[in-house]
Amino acid sequence: MAVTGPVSREDVCMFGWFRRDRNAGQIERLNDAVMAQARQPFFYSDLEVPDTIEGRFEMVAVHAFLLVRRLDSGPEPGPDLARDLTDAIFSRFEIALRETGVSDIAVPKRMKKLASSYLGRAQAYGQGLAAENRDLLPTALARNILGIDDGQVPEQSVIMASYVRAADDALARMPMEQVLMADVRWPDVSKLQSGQRP
Repeated sequence: MAVTGPVSREDVCMFGWFRRDRNAGQIERLNDAVMAQARQPFFYSDLEVPDTIEGRFEMVAVHAFLLVRRLDSGPEPGPDLARDLTDAIFSRFEIALRETGVSDIAVPKRMKKLASSYLGRAQAYGQGLAAENRDLLPTALARNILGIDDGQVPEQSVIMASYVRAADDALARMPMEQVLMADVRWPDVSKLQSGQRP
């Protein structure tokens, strides 16, 4: 099932990482494309995304949502790879938790919480992109990334929303063959101003 519509925790295969080894190299490259863009310094320095484990998770979630959405919109093997990519991303989250000292007993509970958080964000961002109300997406980004839950929409989340829309448009125009090769060209967020496209 896609993560761009109504979802549940069971849509993420929590204990079945890399179900199809034949795609492992391709999935690794797609995963790297998500992780590299999520680490861009501009998000943390200029848009004030917290440079913490939680902040980095939020940026991975945004970019994973966008790439999974694009893969899931096309014919096979796109949707199949979308599911495997989601698994691979959570596999890295699990490794990161263990490296930070989270116990074996606590890891499954933390992973279920992360999965629920990701799926909720994917649904909110998908709704925000589809909505006629242009405030819906920046409000969701402000709440999830900046922790602002009082309805205010700071400039940073407006710029981030413009970036997300531009990235979604760019991925939609990108030939699927290019996406499948993980030759993903993300917009340059550093060139973005509020309400403009990069």
